[in-house]
Amino acid sequence: MRPHLRRRPIAAVASVAILLLGLGALAQAETVRQGGLQVRFEGKLAPQTLPRSRQAPIRVSVSAKVVSLGAAAPPPLHQIAIAINRYGHLDPTGLPVCHLEQIQPATTDDALAACRGSLVGEGRFLADVSGHAPFPADGKIYAFNGELDGKPAILAHVYGTKPGPASFTLAFLISRQAKGTFGTTLKAMLPPVEPGAGSITAIYLSLGKTFSVAGRRRSYLTASCPAPKGLSGASFVFARASLGFQGGPTLTTALNRSCKAKG
Repeated sequence: MRPHLRRRPIAAVASVAILLLGLGALAQAETVRQGGLQVRFEGKLAPQTLPRSRQAPIRVSVSAKVVSLGAAAPPPLHQIAIAINRYGHLDPTGLPVCHLEQIQPATTDDALAACRGSLVGEGRFLADVSGHAPFPADGKIYAFNGELDGKPAILAHVYGTKPGPASFTLAFLISRQAKGTFGTTLKAMLPPVEPGAGSITAIYLSLGKTFSVAGRRRSYLTASCPAPKGLSGASFVFARASLGFQGGPTLTTALNRSCKAKG
């Protein structure tokens, strides 16, 4: 997949937004180490109590922190893939669709003016920038319900002014599987970064939206609790996260969570 990156001399296209979507019951952390790198994931779900046999609206807050275990800075992130347990659902039906050319390149205000109705999440982006990196040192993340090459996507837009004005929109393509543990996969490729120019250090994102379509209430994210009848709750693998680093390793982890069932 090619990165959809457009450059302008006034504001270099910039930044990265990472969507780690899952059904975390409490703020828990998973830490993965490999090849001199450490990634710490956290996730939180609200509400924690969910119906046993039907879908209910949820909101998810997730974060990732990348740390080098040596003296060198972490290599740039190259790929993100998140597979979501089939008990969680992402359904954009009825939401306006945001298109890449509406928000890239753009400031935060311009992106919101163009696609506010498509907004499904907000967050924060942090990076170490020591050269001509294609992302800012920090910025607000806005995630829009979008479409790319005719396929459903989440368009994650970041804009920052340090060390200079920069904007970048990263597309997470959404695919679905009919069978197996995981029902939805989000996958994004990041553009190449020159060695030593900069590296992502932390990302936080909160996702969730309720809206009305023809007078009927809908939710962008829903979930049920897969607890067998007679049990008050369940523990399960809610997502599998994989981060690939440019010229470095790929770190993969299973994110385990629990939920309380009602009904």
